Amino acid sequence: MSLTAKLILSPVLVAQAIGARARLPRLPEPAGERAGVVGRGLVMQLLVTGDSSAAGVGVGSQRDALAQRLAATLARAAKARVSWQLHARSGLTTAQTLALLQERAPHRGDVAVVVTGVNDVVDQVPSRRAVAAREALANWLRNGHGVQHVVFAPLPPIHQFPGLPQPLRWVAGADARRHNAALADWARSRQDVSCVDMSVPLNRGVMAADGFHPGEPVYRYCAGAIALHIATHVWPHLHLDTSP
Repeated sequence: MSLTAKLILSPVLVAQAIGARARLPRLPEPAGERAGVVGRGLVMQLLVTGDSSAAGVGVGSQRDALAQRLAATLARAAKARVSWQLHARSGLTTAQTLALLQERAPHRGDVAVVVTGVNDVVDQVPSRRAVAAREALANWLRNGHGVQHVVFAPLPPIHQFPGLPQPLRWVAGADARRHNAALADWARSRQDVSCVDMSVPLNRGVMAADGFHPGEPVYRYCAGAIALHIATHVWPHLHLDTSP
C-alpha cells in the first residue's frame, strides 16, 4: 500500500486500532511445559522463540500450542530424539525477541524456529528494519548458541483476521505481505536461514475467540508444516555431535 493511501486513511486506522485493542479479549499464555524431550534416535536440540503465537496464545494448554506439537511431530518425521525449549512472550517484536533471548540465555540448539512479525506490523516497524532484526537474531543464535539453522515462520494472512475491522484488516494485511516478501528475499541470501512455505485460510472456525490469535487447528497445521520443512530440508544437513 502507498504511503499516500495510508496517510489518507490514518485517522480511521488509528481509531480502529485503538478500538480493536479495547474490544478484543486479552487471552493468556497457556499453562504447561516449556521444555522437554520426545522421540528416539539422534538428538536434535530445538529452540522455539517469538511472540504470542510462539507462546501458544489462543489455546488452553501448551499441549495444543505450537512448540510441544512441533517437537512431537518433528520427532516422528525426522526419526529423532527432539530436546526442545520454548522462550516466547506475548507482544514481542522481532527485535524484542532477541532481547528476551539475550536476557534468558537459552541452552544450546541445533535448530531454532522463530515466530515473529505480527507485532512488527502492529508497531509499524518498516520491513527493512524487521529484516535487520531477523539478521541480528539469526547471527546471535549462530554465533552464541551453536544454532546451525534458523527457520522463520512467515507472517499470517492478517487480511483474513476476523477480529479486525476494515479497512484496518486490509491495510495490515498489505503490510504483512510486504514483510513476508522482504523476509523471503533475505532468507534466500543465506544458507543457514529458511522461511517455511505455509498457507492456511483463516476464519472464526479455526482461530481463537478473539479472532486474532491461532486456534488449535491452526497450531496443528503450522506444526506439521514446520516439522516437514525441518525433517526434509534442514535435518539431513545438520552436523550433529554424536559423542557420548
